[in-house]
Amino acid sequence: MASSEAKQWKEAVKSEMDSIVFNGIWELDDLSSGCTTIGCKWIFKKKLKPDGTVDKFKARLVAKGFKQNDGIDCFNTYFLVARLTTIRVLIALVPMYSLLINQMDVKIAFLYGELEEKIYRDWLEGFVAHDNKCKVCKLVKSLYGLKQAPKQWYEKFDKTILAFGFIVNENDKCEADVILGIKLIRSTDGIDIS
Repeated sequence: MASSEAKQWKEAVKSEMDSIVFNGIWELDDLSSGCTTIGCKWIFKKKLKPDGTVDKFKARLVAKGFKQNDGIDCFNTYFLVARLTTIRVLIALVPMYSLLINQMDVKIAFLYGELEEKIYRDWLEGFVAHDNKCKVCKLVKSLYGLKQAPKQWYEKFDKTILAFGFIVNENDKCEADVILGIKLIRSTDGIDIS
């Protein structure tokens, strides 16, 4: 890096790699026969304070998910989203019942989802372990940019909150309206596919 901010960017990259290693995102493996690798790239961003000064430097390692092949290294990639009307009703109930609204941000959320498919990643320039040049990184958990990362995160989060005693709202189960380009129309008679 030849930037005047190289030190800050290197620290951001180290922080991201530390999170990835700590969470066991990949393991070294031989490339299985018939499998290919997908590349990754770094995304760099400055997070600014309200006054415009730099709050922090962020580096995120992102898989080149656009190179994934549907039906080979990714299958069901949809995830569920609450209806806007449900969110509006909940917000409207807050002042009526003197409730509080809380929100949360899960740092490195997509890195918690566990993969079902075999996905291999190329080595990153500058991060090749010299004694493992013939190995590739087999992803064990999701990485930003993978087509299935949002779905895998949702499944992990859903399982976790249900274990804490939360219950599913029977009126809005966050059911998808479109899956793989197929529109689902719900009625009292069931689900119609168009």
